[in-house]
Amino acid sequence: MPLLTQRVQDEDEQYCLVASLDNVRNLSTVLKAIHFKEHAACFATKNGLKVTVENAKCVQANAFIQAEVFQEFIIREESVTFRINLTILLDCLSIFGSSPTPGTLTALRMCYQGDGHPLMLFLEEGGVVTVCKINTQEPEETLDFDFCSTNVMNKIILQSEGLREAFSELDMTSDVLQITVSPDKPYFRYKLSLLKPSTKALALSCKVSIRTDNRGFLSLQYMIRNEDGQICFVEYYCCPDEDVPES
Repeated sequence: MPLLTQRVQDEDEQYCLVASLDNVRNLSTVLKAIHFKEHAACFATKNGLKVTVENAKCVQANAFIQAEVFQEFIIREESVTFRINLTILLDCLSIFGSSPTPGTLTALRMCYQGDGHPLMLFLEEGGVVTVCKINTQEPEETLDFDFCSTNVMNKIILQSEGLREAFSELDMTSDVLQITVSPDKPYFRYKLSLLKPSTKALALSCKVSIRTDNRGFLSLQYMIRNEDGQICFVEYYCCPDEDVPES
């Protein structure tokens, strides 16, 4: 992205986080998979970017975009965190249009100076550059579902197509969904309204891992391949429905 690089490379030193993409859809598509609440918490480390959305302290969605997905990923602190309006962020990322034009890519350069500063987005398409500034906040404490692999009771890995077919046959107006993996108790049920947002990630994914632990907490991890063939992950955690008696 020569134009973007030329315009901001002299200013990079003031930013604690700089990330560039030749194709903005490699970010926006993954973020849309967790867009079921207005605000999100962003966490950046040398490994990449994690964006977290929560609802009612019962469900949490995490989008992981590895540093290798970006054409440039510079972080000058051990970690960088901020809270942002995800709806506004997605609107800005699609400012040149959400439908891709054949042969045309929108490039992105994302810069963050630190606490109290806005997230700067430099978007370029066809030689035209748009600059967006999105106010940030201090992130609220996110839930720790303490989903430890040693406590996993059931685990299934399957191609997403099979799960998409299963979900398409569900009555989505139902209140709860029971997932039975083992013939032995305990069985756990989940509010369908909490799981419904995860179907966005399911629609984009090629493979899914389903896990439950000894408390009944559910983990749905989706493997998503972007337009450049790179892998990103979206993970949903969901609490069991304690209002429904075990049968």
